[in-house]
Amino acid sequence: MFDTTDELLNQIRLGEDSVLELKNLEYKGLQVSSPHRESMADELAAMANTTHGVLVLGVDDKSRSIVGIPLEKLDAVETWVGNICTDLLKPPLFCLIRKISVTTEEGSQRVIVRIDVPKSLFVHQSPGGYFHRIGGSKRQMTPDVLSRLFQQRSQTRIIRFDEQAVAKAGKECLVKTLWEKYKTPLSPVADEEFLFKLKLLVQDEDGEIYPSVTGILMTCEKPESYIPNAFIQAVCYRGTERSGAYQVDARDITGPLDVQIYDACSFVEKNMKIHAIKNPARQEIPQYAMQADFEAIVNAVAHRDYSIYGSKIRLHMFSDRIELFSPGSIPNTMTIDTLPLRQAARNELISSLLARCPMPLKEYWGKREFLMDKRGEGVPIILSESEKLSGKKPSYLLIDDSELMLTILPASPPC
Repeated sequence: MFDTTDELLNQIRLGEDSVLELKNLEYKGLQVSSPHRESMADELAAMANTTHGVLVLGVDDKSRSIVGIPLEKLDAVETWVGNICTDLLKPPLFCLIRKISVTTEEGSQRVIVRIDVPKSLFVHQSPGGYFHRIGGSKRQMTPDVLSRLFQQRSQTRIIRFDEQAVAKAGKECLVKTLWEKYKTPLSPVADEEFLFKLKLLVQDEDGEIYPSVTGILMTCEKPESYIPNAFIQAVCYRGTERSGAYQVDARDITGPLDVQIYDACSFVEKNMKIHAIKNPARQEIPQYAMQADFEAIVNAVAHRDYSIYGSKIRLHMFSDRIELFSPGSIPNTMTIDTLPLRQAARNELISSLLARCPMPLKEYWGKREFLMDKRGEGVPIILSESEKLSGKKPSYLLIDDSELMLTILPASPPC
């Protein structure tokens, strides 16, 4: 929709309609004072509840003239919009926010902010209630319309989240060098047919073609641009406390999921201690069993709940433990006690592709040809390999039924 700046400007000249909303902003200092946050939330929810749309900031909706946004206020405007989407809408709304430089009819350069609002898989409630869009304005939904929309959207979500369309991304986001490794001699020759067969491209309910969540996570160079929480926060602390004052190393690990797994393992290997004894020859004893760490990171990446907004995998290393947090509850009817005994996948498509990713590590701590096995051996390996090295079994803890924490204890240094 409005793929070029010229197309967007032409549409602005025509004025607001079902898929275009124009807003001029007023400021108090560096902060946005008008429109009110709650009014803006109502507009965003109305569009998401109706169709794919574009909201443009920095344009007078009456005269359709481009007022622009001062350069020094651009970051504040972007933060303002992001906070509205996450704080005032239930559930939070994922939008693509872009700053665009345009030339006015008078020939001057101005900057506007374009917000691409996807047709959501959810029904969003804003401070004013439940809205939808009719023509160029928002309207409260009547009970019968609201009931019907809830029914339609719930049926859409029967599709697994990792197979759903990412409406703010284009087909060009999928990088050929990243998805070609999944091809086999039996794969379709035509690229688009192959991407559809693998569900890296999907059609939404309106027949539009978009990358799937898995397509973005596995074959996009920067998945976090479209799924903001799709990265690993890795931190190494000097002591036993979670405090910025004691950080030794910190990194946000981004990129396709297989790259994230490799980089997270490298982070652990780089920051853990290696003890040495003579027995009678020199023998090195690592602080952690890397085979267990590898399986733990693979499981976190493969089975986390990517639909939870604002949550990311957290890999935190301390002097006396590793804590690995994975967003989402335990899938299906599994419990902490049955994790080593049962197998369940929240993200079937992601898991199947990780099982086809060649092992990038030259020296894997165990026999493995691909990143993931499909035999359910991950948790048993985590428990057994860690206990062999340290004598202490790792522990799982479910936090508020929304996050799974794994704690791995290190080997004691030799006397």
